[in-house]
Amino acid sequence: MAVLHGAGFATVDSQHVIELEPTITLMHGVTGRPSTIAITAPTPPSRTVLLLLVLMTGLAPVSLYMLVPTLPELADTFGRDISVAQMTVSLYMVGLAVSQILMGPLSDRYGRRPVLLWGIGLMIVASVGCIFAQTLPQLIVARFFQALGGAGGMVIARAIIRDLYPRERVGAMISLVVAALMIGQLLSPLAGGLLEHNFGWRTIFYAITAAAILIAAGIAIALPETRRRADPAIESGFVRDAKVLLASRAFIGYMLCQVLASAIIFVFAGAGPYVVVTQMGRSTIEYGAWFATSGIAYLIGNLFCARFAPHHTLDRLIWFGLALQIVGAALNVIWGFAGLNQVPSWLFITHMLIMFANAFVMSNSAAGALSIRPSAAGTASGAMGFLQMGFGSLCSQFGAWLGGHFATPLPLNIALLVLSIACASTMIFLVPRNSTVATEAMIEQVEEEETGLL
Repeated sequence: MAVLHGAGFATVDSQHVIELEPTITLMHGVTGRPSTIAITAPTPPSRTVLLLLVLMTGLAPVSLYMLVPTLPELADTFGRDISVAQMTVSLYMVGLAVSQILMGPLSDRYGRRPVLLWGIGLMIVASVGCIFAQTLPQLIVARFFQALGGAGGMVIARAIIRDLYPRERVGAMISLVVAALMIGQLLSPLAGGLLEHNFGWRTIFYAITAAAILIAAGIAIALPETRRRADPAIESGFVRDAKVLLASRAFIGYMLCQVLASAIIFVFAGAGPYVVVTQMGRSTIEYGAWFATSGIAYLIGNLFCARFAPHHTLDRLIWFGLALQIVGAALNVIWGFAGLNQVPSWLFITHMLIMFANAFVMSNSAAGALSIRPSAAGTASGAMGFLQMGFGSLCSQFGAWLGGHFATPLPLNIALLVLSIACASTMIFLVPRNSTVATEAMIEQVEEEETGLL
């Protein structure tokens, strides 16, 4: 049961009792006892700054998805197995995971602008390395450093928004940035497919390099330093909060449910290009267009979830999503045995149902994990983000193997059904039965920790 009490929040269930205490949001979503640090009311940012926040948030994920449709072409060009070509995506995601751990603390210590500029500078150098890569291993290494530098924008943009806006507006502004970002993510596979089809795959990295240079110039010219003086209590409580969270079965259950739900996205994204381009003989442009339907379904699911969240418990919304997710995955398996999903329409229309349901599972399981210990919401979010990206890279690699080593999508369909059932198992065996309501405060906290990466 979740209880609001003034500015405090407590969570009580059969596994644990969390103390009731006033909380305040600090940088990177970490909450704790009220800080005694005086903070001057920030000046509202200009539209140019808001545009820069959108661009630097989207630089790394858009760069990820632009290359996805070209993976079969990369395997053919370098004469390597498709699982090796897939490492340009899976190791990129490892770079995203590592960057999330490093960039935030570095920006707290050295400032937002210098860390952003060094990170994007690293991405520019790595992108040039991608252009001139002569072997696939060279390209894979360059992609890792491309993600390591570019992902700083994802992390630091949220910190800048927290610096510039009062707490009651942070969630809304991050939602605005993420909404703009999702449009870019939906279009990036199509853009990548068009560039590869008309000019070759290396032009994708010319485009990424040019975009990174323009964003770096914009940061250098128009982005002010927004870092505030850090509260030393944050650092001292990190280990303590991590121990409390890892000792909670409910936190582990919600976190695993969220991570396994995201694994469905990564497995399908890893397999999709090979299923559509190699198995079905379609173009990279057509794959990019079909991939966009999954993102649209996920976006619509998030809108419905936001509409119903204040009126239903977290667990009820999660189970609604899990039920639809299992139904969609089971239908795809049935289509596979019937031989119907040998064309993109059958495969993706059913997958849209899975993605619609996935939005309910991911957002509400994340809210459940963050509600276990509100004073450690940042630690909880960081753990989920790192595990999501790290495990996601393995799932992406596994998806590529499924798509490239079989003649039908059926093995992929079975894998998605297994993952859907695994999501439900975490709720059954780990999360205690309760009636936690998705309060406005919890929804706002989830919005604040959204990575913007589908």
